[in-house]
Amino acid sequence: MNDYKILVVDDEEDLCEILKFNLEIEGYTVDTANSAEEALNLNLPQYNLLLLDVMMGEISGFKMARMLKKNKETANIPIIFITAKDTENDTVTGFNLGADDYISKPFSLREVVMRVKAVLRRTAGVQMKEEEKLQYKGLVIDIPKKKVMIDNEEISLTKKEFEILLLLLQNQGRVFSREDILGKVWNDEVYVLDRTIDVNITRLRKKIGQYGKHIVTRLGYGYCFECE
Repeated sequence: MNDYKILVVDDEEDLCEILKFNLEIEGYTVDTANSAEEALNLNLPQYNLLLLDVMMGEISGFKMARMLKKNKETANIPIIFITAKDTENDTVTGFNLGADDYISKPFSLREVVMRVKAVLRRTAGVQMKEEEKLQYKGLVIDIPKKKVMIDNEEISLTKKEFEILLLLLQNQGRVFSREDILGKVWNDEVYVLDRTIDVNITRLRKKIGQYGKHIVTRLGYGYCFECE
């Protein structure tokens, strides 16, 4: 298994599922979207690579790529265009938009897998730098600097609040019991009551404003960020 996360964006649902299945066999975590509009509603900075179809509805793959490259939070995400358009002009357009590779339909699945591996190897250094920051929409955690920014404004958190937020955001959708949080954030420090966790979560929610609602309480289980 590996830690790379890939998003496949194509209006052919069957093709999305085929690519998802074959890439997951290689150990990648894969999500799919059947339009650029659907993809743009996702938390795109979490992905290490986009497989992007050119010929889609109102927002084409080229248009979506332009939008991503203009946003500093998504500008460095590698893109492989997958398309039935294989003229020289289309290929040039793709590379001028900053594409890392261009695959014409029909293609072999083996070819796609090999090209994905090649692009990820080539861009690994950029990805490692990006991973120093963890982001959910306008909420950004600068891990090395121990800073939290909301819409480019720094907010003040205590060490424990920072570590709780980092733990939950790094593991979106996973529920942590109070015991889990105590073990990971407080480690073997002096005896801490479960109530201490609740107090810190309450303060954290208040400090991160609109994002506080994304820290969800699962009664009887614990806390998670963006539970489904």
